[in-house]
Amino acid sequence: MYAERASLLAGAVVWTNTPSGGGPGSVLPDGCMDLLWNEGRLVVAGPDTRAYVTEGAPSTWVGVRFYPGTAPAFLGVPAHELRDRRVELAELWSASEVRRLQGRIAAASDVAGALEEIALERATPPDPVLLRLVAALDAGRPVAGTADELGLGARQLHRRSLAAFGYGPKTLARILRLQRALALARAEVPFAETAARAGFADQAHLARDVKELAGMPLGRLLGLG
Repeated sequence: MYAERASLLAGAVVWTNTPSGGGPGSVLPDGCMDLLWNEGRLVVAGPDTRAYVTEGAPSTWVGVRFYPGTAPAFLGVPAHELRDRRVELAELWSASEVRRLQGRIAAASDVAGALEEIALERATPPDPVLLRLVAALDAGRPVAGTADELGLGARQLHRRSLAAFGYGPKTLARILRLQRALALARAEVPFAETAARAGFADQAHLARDVKELAGMPLGRLLGLG
């Protein structure tokens, strides 16, 4: 079972997930990075450019999903170094510090709350330029026009996006468009209307992007077949 709530950390989400069945699962690209707790371990989920397939026996995961572009400042690592990866936090921070944090979480009565507290303690103010970039792309604004509005050249925007999101702004725009489409389709908006409202050229364009980014057709992704 999956459950989430808004975090006290701006734009972040605190979530828990206990899979009910066996077999692999799939985590879709969403523009975010997560700090995870699973069976006594602290793990970082880097930014995904494709569906991440989970394997192994079902177990409970707890996470803080950072708002797009904000996790690298917390971690002290550029996002592109973690692209499409899951790494132990001890690979990024000192082993002694991670052991201390793991002991703190393990002893907590509210694991999700303890994980959130760690994120809040180390949080830094988000870059307002990156926040504007995410908001513009999530609203379907074109990358070139957004760069002009932000006063950034193409190379500068790409460099800053790699560090903040793990990939360039065009990839971020595709992923945010996918998430818009999924929200509409899950609300039972017809696929053709979903494509138009989410910013795709047509339904075929939607189908291609979903297959490439999510690894399966939209209908199957929604459990329709």
